Order: sequence, then C-alpha cells, then structure tokens
Amino acid sequence: MNQLQALLNDSLIRTKHVENAAIINIKERKVCASTFGFNVPPENALNIISTFYKNLLQVRRGGLCFKEKYYKCVRADDHSIYLQNPDGGLIAVKTKAFILVATYRVGMYPSVCVEAVEKLGKKNA
Repeated sequence: MNQLQALLNDSLIRTKHVENAAIINIKERKVCASTFGFNVPPENALNIISTFYKNLLQVRRGGLCFKEKYYKCVRADDHSIYLQNPDGGLIAVKTKAFILVATYRVGMYPSVCVEAVEKLGKKNA
C-alpha cells in the first residue's frame, strides 16, 4: 500500500464518516490511489478535474453525474464541491496537485475530508 492509500484509510475510512475515497492526480489526469473496491472510471476522473477548471458554475446550477448517480450541488467554490442525493453524498476537494473525491452516507459528515486534504497538502508541498 502506498502513502496515498494509507492516507485515505487512516484519515477517512477509519472515521466511519466516509464510505469510499480516491485521489486524482491533476497533472497526470488519472486516479493515483483509492480505497479498496472503489473504482473511479477515467471519464469520471476527467469530469471532476474539468468541473474545477471549467464547469463549476454549471455544477452549482445543475449538479453532477458521478458513477452513474446524479448528485445535486449543495456548495461549491474553487477548492471544494459538496453534492448530495437521497442515498448520500459526494465531496471533491482540490489541492495544487490532487483532487480528493469521497462518498458518504446520509447523516455522515463530509468535513472529515478536510483533515485528509491538509495532510495531503503537507506531504506534497
């Protein structure tokens, strides 16, 4: 297991607030680490990257489709996007080099992603 996968498990999955998570390398335009069994298709990774750089306003208005599920936007800014559907939610948080994508169940707290992103940023500063 590499450092990024360990970060996902230690900072996110063990909190029991996040179901699955993946880290997308922005420059390489692909997933570089993910939790066990969480496969993010390449087109979804590219869509998340594009959302931050080109489609943020569109996502605020119309939501986002991720892994064949529709999510309504709750909040979005240049560094984070919070989305929800009846089953749970999706959060995407961007650093300089990476985007952390995580799913969570209804009633859970997606804010735990902040700690993981802070650690990620320190490791890759």
